[in-house]
Amino acid sequence: MQHYASATGLLRTILIILLIYYGIKIISRIFGPLLVKYVAKKASERFGGQFNYQDQREEAPKKEGEVTIDKVPKTKSSNKDIGDYVDYEEID
Repeated sequence: MQHYASATGLLRTILIILLIYYGIKIISRIFGPLLVKYVAKKASERFGGQFNYQDQREEAPKKEGEVTIDKVPKTKSSNKDIGDYVDYEEID
């Protein structure tokens, strides 16, 4: 005995597939940013735990208008004996 697909069954299947597709699309637009925010927060916690990283915002609060300058000492050492400078000319 052979069973044939009816037009209503095919239409119903296509409609269900489209509803599921658009439902997932709408739900992902609503919950997608929340999921990304959660994953980013967990990754930053994991990164901070590995390197004992402390957030800048956890430091002592500074007064408004207070200026602090953190200088990095210059340790620029250039060796003059590295190589020779060769001047060149372009040939047309």
